[in-house]
Amino acid sequence: MRGSWMKGPMKPWSMVLLAALIALSACDSKDKKVEKPAELTDIKNPTVRIQKLWGASVGGGGKKLRLGLGLATAGNKLFAAGRDGDVAAFDLKNGKQLWRVETKLALAGGTGIGADIVAVGSADGQVLAFAADNGAQRWHADVKGEILSAPAVSDNEVVVRTVDGKLRGLAIADGHELWSAEQQIPRLTLRGTAAPVVARDLAISGFDNGRVLAVSLHDGGTVWDSPVSPAHGRTELERLNDIDAAVKVVGEEVFVAGFQGRAAMLALDSGQIWWTRDVSSYRGVDVDDDQMYVSTSQGELVALKRRSGIEVWRNDLLQRRSLSAPAVVGDFVVVADLEGYVHWFDRVTGTLAGRVKSGGDRVTNPPLAVDGTLYVITDKGDIVALRGTPVASRAAQAEAPPAAAPGG
Repeated sequence: MRGSWMKGPMKPWSMVLLAALIALSACDSKDKKVEKPAELTDIKNPTVRIQKLWGASVGGGGKKLRLGLGLATAGNKLFAAGRDGDVAAFDLKNGKQLWRVETKLALAGGTGIGADIVAVGSADGQVLAFAADNGAQRWHADVKGEILSAPAVSDNEVVVRTVDGKLRGLAIADGHELWSAEQQIPRLTLRGTAAPVVARDLAISGFDNGRVLAVSLHDGGTVWDSPVSPAHGRTELERLNDIDAAVKVVGEEVFVAGFQGRAAMLALDSGQIWWTRDVSSYRGVDVDDDQMYVSTSQGELVALKRRSGIEVWRNDLLQRRSLSAPAVVGDFVVVADLEGYVHWFDRVTGTLAGRVKSGGDRVTNPPLAVDGTLYVITDKGDIVALRGTPVASRAAQAEAPPAAAPGG
């Protein structure tokens, strides 16, 4: 049996509680209070105009569990899954529901998209695949392990990560198991698992022991196994070093961040670690042409040079607000928080550019950026599409030279 804060189905503790326990364990005084989330203040000169394009819902309110029910897109469709068991497709442009399926399962991992199927997983180990065009169920399989992250879909396999440290490849035709790989999991871990990622002929996933594993999609054989975030400290709480979010693969590079560990860049072909920086995160990362962005476990947003890991800027205005993973959209990098606010930051300077409320509930799954539009799903299953348009600040407008007269 695993520790009291285990990921199993017995006691799903929230990250907020765990963070509080970690903070308290470091205090000399038992009477010291845990600091509250930073209060939001007005943005005097917003530099982004945020427009809500449409809203929809896939349902699934209830207990504040940390579930991996994020969004996925393919073609002109957006796919989502709710905790109460609904899986749905929406028109990417206007939010019109295209189809909806009621599985009546306690879904906890989704949505994965590829090869014209949508894959989701449940808390009791059920994996279901649906036709992306109309929602018809293709198959279901039982992997006998809780699923807390979206499956990854390749041309031939659906790759699923379970909380017992196993990575499984299921046949895309009927769901039978083709291969499995495993990592040893510490007794005490955070609740959550990294979603696997398919890149070329590899399935790549972080694990709760601070390692990133890449296996062959053909047979599940280990291609490389890299220790990104070694455990430190004397107590089990101090030694928590989970990699609980999906890696980001861009070209020949793999970007990752772990809790109480490191952010790192690895080589896709070999797993060689090119650089590391001490950063604690359980939410994941995003990158652009020049920088890597990390939401830290303390609620800071950090930009690092993509090629070297050198810190470019750090914004601490949202401390303890349980930030989502960042998403790069246009000139901005965006995060959401525990109250459903979506915050837009200037990618170059790290200054807060604007803010909007997404739907009144916590956002833990990563926002999704597609063609300049940001899609956000709250933990209640509310979905909103947002577009941010840069605007000149008042100060910049005041300093700008007057416009020339027509024909001048």
